[in-house]
Amino acid sequence: MPFTHWISRIKGSALPAYQVIPELIAEDLQHGRLAPRDRLPPLRDLAKVLDLNYTTVVRGFAEARDRGLVASRPGLGSYVRGSFIGLPLRAGTGAEMTMNLPPEIEEHPAMQRLQEQAAAAIVNTPLHDLMRYQDFGGTPRDRDLAARWLRQWLAKADADRVLVAPGIHAALLGLVSMLVKPGQSLCVESMAYPGIKAIAAQLGTPLHPLAMDEEGLRPDEFEAACKSAAIGALYLCPNLHNPMTATLSLRRREQIADVALRYSVPVIEDDAYGMLPAAVPPPLADYAPGLVYYVSGLSKWLGAGLRIAYVQAPTAAAHQRLAGALRATTVMASPFINSVVATWLEQGEADAVLSAVRAECQWRSALMAERLGRHGLRTHRQGFHAWLPLVEEGGAPRSVAMAAELRAIGVLAVASTAFSTDRQPPDGLRLCLGGGLTRDDCGRALQAVEDALQRLPGFSAS
Repeated sequence: MPFTHWISRIKGSALPAYQVIPELIAEDLQHGRLAPRDRLPPLRDLAKVLDLNYTTVVRGFAEARDRGLVASRPGLGSYVRGSFIGLPLRAGTGAEMTMNLPPEIEEHPAMQRLQEQAAAAIVNTPLHDLMRYQDFGGTPRDRDLAARWLRQWLAKADADRVLVAPGIHAALLGLVSMLVKPGQSLCVESMAYPGIKAIAAQLGTPLHPLAMDEEGLRPDEFEAACKSAAIGALYLCPNLHNPMTATLSLRRREQIADVALRYSVPVIEDDAYGMLPAAVPPPLADYAPGLVYYVSGLSKWLGAGLRIAYVQAPTAAAHQRLAGALRATTVMASPFINSVVATWLEQGEADAVLSAVRAECQWRSALMAERLGRHGLRTHRQGFHAWLPLVEEGGAPRSVAMAAELRAIGVLAVASTAFSTDRQPPDGLRLCLGGGLTRDDCGRALQAVEDALQRLPGFSAS
């Protein structure tokens, strides 16, 4: 029986077994171990396999039925419900449900040119040059091209203070390990990129959550933390915040920078999404140039698999320290990828792709607003993710259940708990219309969200 892998999960969970069973069904759907219309074993047989009371298994399947994961018919028994929306990645695997992926503009002419230039970059470079250890942080050419690219958003980008890292996540790992000393905490927004939570947990770094409002991080919360706790650094996402979609106003950036300057607290400015809007306010690095580490990359507009990020340190001394921290944690970015990306930047094709991605994001954002705007959906007109706040009668959160139901049919939805740093998340979902979804897929995914909102008992969007 193919359900023996449930045994250890059920025994290792702090939740009652009947609550774990629906989650396991959803996971098996997501990973392809179950498919819509698959027959499920008789519940008495399953109870024996799992070493559970029969009534516990019955209750677990009742929960799964309430969430739309399974159904039953006389003579057929229980079976996996529904038709899978089918949002496959190009490699044929199931769509990744937790990562925020940019739209893939596969048919755009600029993508064909990128492929041709990538092949030429590899062919025209001696192979051993790409297989040796290289100077950490990229070659002088890599750093110069990175600085030129960053000047669209960071006017004072300087090749002498820029480092090329293998992805934003790797850059954040190096920064947190360098800036936050034992006994200190890292200030973060109350809803933050899950990766920063994972990094802090791995390093044993305490997080100090700061309250947010509809505009983003509240400066008064940051100042209160600086007064009351030992703060090593502040991490924040100022543009198209993940997951809340907020962008800090110019005034609020000035206020946050002022607090950082008065208390000498370094700032990690994660601008992963800042290139998507046609215009954004100046970066915090403009207001506190001696304290801000500005981080940008390619993952949210070109492709997460490239694993390339650019970090500008605030000073020459900080640049040297950061180079050491990144070398210790990641060694270097791939010379193959560096060579390809440098060619794209040099030839100007990156600009054409970014323009096309912006246009596609604008179409998808408009579709999300049209279909779910009446439910309080928050999005940015040139973003590909959105925040859907949820409220159930009686106040009980339902985002986890709804996210599991949507993931089971291939909709990229993540519950608010994944982002919470203060254990008091607002009830809601982050929806993503990126990755390999076609425009038709986007329409089907949003219809699934609307259907789920109507189907859950006593459930409503705010």
